[in-house]
Amino acid sequence: MVKKLVSIIITTRNEELNIERLLKSIKKQTYSGIEILVIDNASTDNTKKIARRYTKLVYNKGPERSAQRNFGAKKALGEYLMFLDADMELTPDVVKQCVNEMEKDGIVGELCIAEEPVANSFWEKVKAFERSFYSLEGDSETDAARFFKKKIFWQLNGFDEKITGPEDWDLTERVISAGFECGWISEKIRHYENVPNPYKLAQKKYYYGLKSHRYFARHKVPMISAKTIYFLRPVFYKNWKRLIQHPVLSMGLFVMFSFELAGGAFGYLIGRIKKL
Repeated sequence: MVKKLVSIIITTRNEELNIERLLKSIKKQTYSGIEILVIDNASTDNTKKIARRYTKLVYNKGPERSAQRNFGAKKALGEYLMFLDADMELTPDVVKQCVNEMEKDGIVGELCIAEEPVANSFWEKVKAFERSFYSLEGDSETDAARFFKKKIFWQLNGFDEKITGPEDWDLTERVISAGFECGWISEKIRHYENVPNPYKLAQKKYYYGLKSHRYFARHKVPMISAKTIYFLRPVFYKNWKRLIQHPVLSMGLFVMFSFELAGGAFGYLIGRIKKL
């Protein structure tokens, strides 16, 4: 049987410290039918040079992640599309499991893959602690798909290029609204997320918040909900014992959420006022 091609699309900008780790992990996949596309946004470091050691499909495209991903999808030859960030690393059977899951049931149109953060600093450990709650059994408030049937991806016009930040939630929910299911696999993606301090996280959420009003309006998301306010997410209350067992990380979680919430809310307000 001829294996169906999977197109892995990686968006980059100055990722020379991360990109090779991810590319090596893709080359070590137990599934062989893979093409790699790197869509770079004007890197000034060695990102593109490193990428070209692993694939000839290296392109320049901006200005944002959604546009980069759609550009990569247009260039892709695969029946399946997988979208990754440069600071990730795949465990060996990720792609194989994704294809097997898609082949099981024609109703599944997209797949979520749990992340396993790799943490060094205190704030990275706090972020890893947060993500560990979402990975316990999946979380409808935070789940976002990374693996799609290309036919369905284009049936829904791909990522909305007017949204930066929650564009992955937006597409995931549009696929479900179109009558397809979002599946899960047991393999995980390791995520080497750089979290220097809560202030930097607040800046990131501010930037994402600038166009988030488009997502909230489209999906009629209440401004006071588990989607928008981290403290209201049921996954933390269902697993309250874990919070008690790790008091230092839990306090860090409270501080981190406060900064992220403030940054996101301010960005949302500025975006609404300026109609970004």
